[in-house]
Amino acid sequence: MKNFKLKIRTLAGPLLVVAIAFAVWSFRVQLFPRSTEGSPAAKSATSNKSERQTVLEVGEQARKNFGLIVAPAKLQDQWRSVLIPGEIADQPGLSDRGVTASAVGVVASIHVFPGDTVRPGEALFSLQLFSEYLQATQTQLFKAIRETGILNAEIERLSSGVNSGAIPQSRLIESRSEINRQATLAQSARQELLNRGLSPEQVAKVETGSFVSSIDVKAPPRRQPKELGSTSGTATSLTSTPSDVSHDGGDFYYEVQELSVELGQQVQAGQLLVNLSNHQNLFVVGHAFKREAASLEQAVQEQRPIEIEFSEDQADKWQPLNQSFEIRHLANTIDKNNRTFDFFIPLSNQSRSIERQGRSLKVWRFRPGQRAKLHIPVEKFTNVFVMPTEGVVREGAEAYVFRQNGDLFKQLSVRILHEDRRHVIIANDGSIAIGSYLAQNAAASLNRILKAQTASGEQPGLHVHPDGTTHAAH
Repeated sequence: MKNFKLKIRTLAGPLLVVAIAFAVWSFRVQLFPRSTEGSPAAKSATSNKSERQTVLEVGEQARKNFGLIVAPAKLQDQWRSVLIPGEIADQPGLSDRGVTASAVGVVASIHVFPGDTVRPGEALFSLQLFSEYLQATQTQLFKAIRETGILNAEIERLSSGVNSGAIPQSRLIESRSEINRQATLAQSARQELLNRGLSPEQVAKVETGSFVSSIDVKAPPRRQPKELGSTSGTATSLTSTPSDVSHDGGDFYYEVQELSVELGQQVQAGQLLVNLSNHQNLFVVGHAFKREAASLEQAVQEQRPIEIEFSEDQADKWQPLNQSFEIRHLANTIDKNNRTFDFFIPLSNQSRSIERQGRSLKVWRFRPGQRAKLHIPVEKFTNVFVMPTEGVVREGAEAYVFRQNGDLFKQLSVRILHEDRRHVIIANDGSIAIGSYLAQNAAASLNRILKAQTASGEQPGLHVHPDGTTHAAH
């Protein structure tokens, strides 16, 4: 009996070790889980995860919060352009007009003041004449008219004597010659008075002996842009007035810019009285460097349309600016300080009038000195997709756009041909289907949402097939 118990105690240790080893072997999976990266199931999960990273879900309210804009993709031609700074300036000899005194006199009254608007032909000043020459011209005109009347009466008297032979024919011929001479003197004096600012009615009074002692200085007539003698290819831009359609019916006004005289001041003939301005026809002046001259010359030769961004322009408060912009001419001198040369683009301005206390005030949309950005086309891309910069997001060397399908957005990898501050030109390589709806803005926000939904483990838009496989929406 003792030997049997001894044998049991001897075998208990090995049996316990065997039991423990068997238990460890039986529960090895639970106690020591193995990595499953290389298994087919793991590969399938990784593939699903990759597919999930290209689809995100954005509800209707979220799209409204983003202000998301979606538009169908379409092929078009697009120019690659270079950006050149510029500013708006008056057209020399057209926008500003100086009005001078036509004779020596004293400023008796001033009818307009800075900020007022006047039409051509309206009175600006009244001058009390103080010119001996003008008085002598009026006297000459009156005397010539009186002498003509006397000579006509004498010819009537001599005609009967010449017919009877009592008076020689030569006296009649001399009288008629004198009438022609007086008519010439009267015509020259009449024209001189008109040039000095007298109206035809005032000249007619002078002929009757009512001399004029004061004259009105009036606003000059409008000078049409076509009078500038523009070069071929740009005359249309200067003479056409698509934006002449203004809120005040398109009436032409001058604006009083600056008075140069005071009440009671004596002025000489030819002295500047007032500066008038009309900003209907302006120039957009670009400032380019010499290295950009070749692109500008090509744009002039091919009459390429120029796109202009006007700084501080509230376009929603004005009528659409329906006009095309082309370069009229290039300057042939270089600024010594900035080392730039200028080029000029005609601009037709828009305006509206404000009635205040019986006065009409003019407000212009574009003003001299206002800044502008000029996009000069240099290279043309054909059959490409054009997106706003806000509709494309970059991650390293990759660029993505987002295609909408209801509440789901699919991330698409695209190839960029060119991009600037406003537009991105995308190659037509099959990555985008024509007519598919693409997000035009908020691409960076959509990309952040995609990463957040991927990190959360949620799969938007999954559907399960009968064989048990799952796919994201396409």
